[in-house]
Amino acid sequence: MIKVKELRKRFGHREAVRGVSFEVRKGEVLGFLGPNGAGKSTTMRMITGFLTPTSGTVEVDGFDVTADPVAVRKRLGYLPENAPVYGDMTVLNFLRFIAEMRGFRGAAREERVAEAVRKCFLGNVSQQSIDTLSRGYRQRVCFAQAILHDPPALIMDEPTEGLDPNQKFVVRNMIREMGSEKVIILSTHILEEVEAICSRVIIISNGVLVADSTPAELKRRSPAGRLDDVFRQLTVTEDVSGLSRKEVA
Repeated sequence: MIKVKELRKRFGHREAVRGVSFEVRKGEVLGFLGPNGAGKSTTMRMITGFLTPTSGTVEVDGFDVTADPVAVRKRLGYLPENAPVYGDMTVLNFLRFIAEMRGFRGAAREERVAEAVRKCFLGNVSQQSIDTLSRGYRQRVCFAQAILHDPPALIMDEPTEGLDPNQKFVVRNMIREMGSEKVIILSTHILEEVEAICSRVIIISNGVLVADSTPAELKRRSPAGRLDDVFRQLTVTEDVSGLSRKEVA
């Protein structure tokens, strides 16, 4: 379980995240949505321990991210947007390196690497250097490093950004398959993706949580049954709303 309670983050005089609270349990794929500047990425970075909260708490599997960050990172798989990789390494050597950084050696290392290669469908490119791979395959390599240690929770930031429709289909199926056995938080701005793979949706706007529901329940708030309509209703700011009215005029 991931438990977020009254999370706040201040940068100087600006409070980017303002008292966000929610819980995610095993078997849930949570779509975490928000417009640019809403506090979505800041919240994700606090959950993963890359940013320290100004106040509030985050617990992963019972461990506090501030008090026990090492224990939390052992239980998290993190796929950031544009995840870094060593391009001159082959896929296998990169994953072996990550496995060793995670503390696996010998047969245990090879077992973990083989399982990650299998789950992410990397067998036919395992001996290639990462620089020679398509963006879709590189994304799968990043996915593989995130699940290498079989964490109970996965945090993913824009996992299908820049992929073509076929590549998106593969990555979405991978997420869907793992969703039954892990806690998954998926940050995205692609509403189609939310409808395809998420069992629950949280929307954040101006640092505040404004919706927490299923995609189907949110769509029922729109006369046209459209998730994008509901998203706009909940997140359009006064300046954007005014711009839209001028464009219509």
